[in-house]
Amino acid sequence: MERVRRAAHAGSWYTSNANKLEEELDGWLRATGLAKSPNVRGIIAPHAGYSYSGRCAAFSFANIDPTNLSRVFLLGPSHHYYTPRCALTRATVYSTPVGDLPIDLEVNEELRATGKFELMDLHVDEAEHSMEMHLPYIAKVFHGYPVKIVPILVGALNSENEAMYGRLLAKYVDDPKNFFSVSSDFCHWGSRFNYTYYDKKQGPIYKSIEALDHMGMEIIETGDPDAFKRYLQEYDNTICGRHPISVFLHMLKNCSAKISIGFVQYEQSSQCKSMRDSSVSYASAAAKVDS
Repeated sequence: MERVRRAAHAGSWYTSNANKLEEELDGWLRATGLAKSPNVRGIIAPHAGYSYSGRCAAFSFANIDPTNLSRVFLLGPSHHYYTPRCALTRATVYSTPVGDLPIDLEVNEELRATGKFELMDLHVDEAEHSMEMHLPYIAKVFHGYPVKIVPILVGALNSENEAMYGRLLAKYVDDPKNFFSVSSDFCHWGSRFNYTYYDKKQGPIYKSIEALDHMGMEIIETGDPDAFKRYLQEYDNTICGRHPISVFLHMLKNCSAKISIGFVQYEQSSQCKSMRDSSVSYASAAAKVDS
């Protein structure tokens, strides 16, 4: 029986008009000037409304060469639903205005059989935007190619569980037909986010935020999940996809393939100059097989 996860945020976070969405995605992908690379096996990309982060996200998705890929694992943080574990979907298909994406039921079942995952209800699935914001890009990039997806909602994991899920998922990285789309925004700055870290040595607030984010990005590029954990403990940077990123780092550490992460774009929703301001940062990265 088909169970469809609706595109619940279409019409608010991004346009529900298929032609207009197609046009926007096309424009952003082309504007990056990036070439598709078969060596790119994963990405980290933002998940805000497209008017804020659509352009930045394109710098990740433009790298994808869909030719030999048949499965995309999606790792997104949970914003509304608390779980100390990871959760799998009950849906059989994820809908987007630019095409539907079938769930890989076989892999979904394989993961469920480990006993390490819970199943999320459809209303939890539809309320969460972190993976949905990647779907139109995936549907667009893989248009005409038979791709299936494996969405994994990553809960509030402790360090042990981040490492455990990383080890469990590492074998999928070694299959070159698999691709990984990791969803995260970076610093959420301002009193409305209860986060106002400011290093005055950096100059204006937005420069301090930039330096803080770049420090985190450089640590992620080292591929060391423990160093990333220490950075988060020290600065408490409000990176909402910290758990999906950590799981991904553990996956790369535990797989046989040699894959390195490199950031390709960084943006802020606005430039904070006073303590009354607020902003969210967006960063896009590509994970490439070391050639």
